[in-house]
Amino acid sequence: MNDAEYIRLLFDLIRLVTGILILSYASLTDVKTRRASNILWLIMGSIGGILLLVQYLTNSFESNTIYQLVFIPVMIVLVYIMFQLRLIFGGADAKAIMALAILLPIKPDILGFPIWESRLPYAWAPFFNALLIFLLIPLGLFIFNIVRRSPKFPHCFLGYKMNIQKAREKFVWPLEKIVDGKQKFVYMPKDFDIEEELKEFEKNNIDEIWITPKIPFMIPLLAGFICAFIFGDFLSQIMNLF
Repeated sequence: MNDAEYIRLLFDLIRLVTGILILSYASLTDVKTRRASNILWLIMGSIGGILLLVQYLTNSFESNTIYQLVFIPVMIVLVYIMFQLRLIFGGADAKAIMALAILLPIKPDILGFPIWESRLPYAWAPFFNALLIFLLIPLGLFIFNIVRRSPKFPHCFLGYKMNIQKAREKFVWPLEKIVDGKQKFVYMPKDFDIEEELKEFEKNNIDEIWITPKIPFMIPLLAGFICAFIFGDFLSQIMNLF
């Protein structure tokens, strides 16, 4: 192993540890409070930037991968646009994806991992991995409802039944609302303050409703980041099937 290869290995390990520690802490705070401090993304982006600068100064980039650094600003602009269009709801999620683009813009190489080749710029890999993992949640909810014998469609793919009083204490959205005295399915509430809707259910003597949990995207993002180091880019593997 020459000096350049040693630097790349060391820096990839630093990237892996940095990403896991920061995303794990952010996931924990996101679950508890639905907030993640901005300082986390400043630290992550700064570490990523410093590592890239040192690699450049020590000429330890592989010649066929350095062009991928161009996609860092592309990814940042794309995520900003998605956030403005409300395709990404959380500001912390958007900042985390931007910081990850700086931390991991090039495919890592740690003892033969990840095992898959990537056809796409690697700055996108953790985000797209997270999206695909996030899409597995409806399947998990469906299995959960089948076990609970609550296979109501399409509700069972989006949430589960919960007592109204308990719903007040959790981070959830109702999948139902009262319309002309009847319970009607709603995919997404117009008003994210659900207290008035819950009171309306109580007025109609309804004790249990279908809800969808507010699952922090930070958790799939952590899983997508780890998978980017172990497996690689999920989207590239799907593209290889066609």
